[in-house]
This record gives sequence, structure tokens and C-alpha cells, in this order.
Amino acid sequence: MNSFIQLILNRRTCRAFSEKDVCESDVKQILDCALSSPSGMNLQTWSFIAIMNREKIQQLAQAVRKALNRDENYNMYNPSVLILTTNDKESRFREVDNACAMENIYLSCEALGLGCVWINQLKDCYDVPEVRKILTELGVPENHGVYGSAAIGYKLQESSPKQIKATYKIVK
Repeated sequence: MNSFIQLILNRRTCRAFSEKDVCESDVKQILDCALSSPSGMNLQTWSFIAIMNREKIQQLAQAVRKALNRDENYNMYNPSVLILTTNDKESRFREVDNACAMENIYLSCEALGLGCVWINQLKDCYDVPEVRKILTELGVPENHGVYGSAAIGYKLQESSPKQIKATYKIVK
């Protein structure tokens, strides 16, 4: 089987990371893959911000926790890296463009032997003042929302095989 097809079929979400830090060169490769994603009309209205500081990630996690009234243990799975995928709030393609970028992020993490989980909570609270303050400090433009975040790190353990629930049809 084609190695890329095998990579797609083997990819699993990871929600438990080791304490080992991801190196910057791997993060740059992941960001290059995100930048190579398709975007509506090739407008590329997105921005990607990689946070490689666990303390800053946890500050953001705590602001999200408060904004959404989450459990006090909410920590975005304590990753080594958090990539924010942001986009112009006025872009009509913002969410689908960022979803394509997130898939490239997922696949590049798998190729590099890293785990990844989609953090979706920021889309519901990016303009809550306490959250926006932190996002602004991290470099998120004021006119951008966060439409997906990737928590990344080394896998604590391998995931079990995925149970496929959906089906498909081929019509001729």
C-alpha cells in the first residue's frame, strides 16, 4: 500500500503527551505543511501561531476554562506545543480553510512521530476579554478568530485501532 495512504489510515488522535519537548525544526515543518493547505480562492486569509511555552499554553487554557466554565483540571491535554489556526472573521472561507490546515497539521504530526489533538473550544470564546487579551499578546490579529488549535507532543502511548462507524457508497 502507498506509504502516504498508510499514514492517513494509521493517524489517530492523541490526548496524552509525554514531558519531552518538540523541537523547533519539527514545528517549522508542521507550519510549512499548514501554509501549504488549500484555501478558498487561494486567499490565504489565515495565520498560524505556534506556542512552544507550556506556561503560556496553560495561561491560555485557564482563560478558556473560565470563559467556558470548564472543569478546573482543563489544560488542553498539557501539550508541548499549541498551534493556533486563526483567520479573518470576515472571510467566508475561514472555518473550512482552517479545517484543511488542521488536517495538514494532523498528518504532518503523524509523519514526524508526534501526537496531535484538535482543541476546538477557542472558537466559542476568542473574543471573551480575558481570552482575547492573551491571544493579542500571542500575536493573534484583532480581526481574527481562532477556528481550531492543535495540541502537539510526543505520544505517551500508541492509540488503539480506530473503529470506523460511517460508510460510503459508490454510484456508477
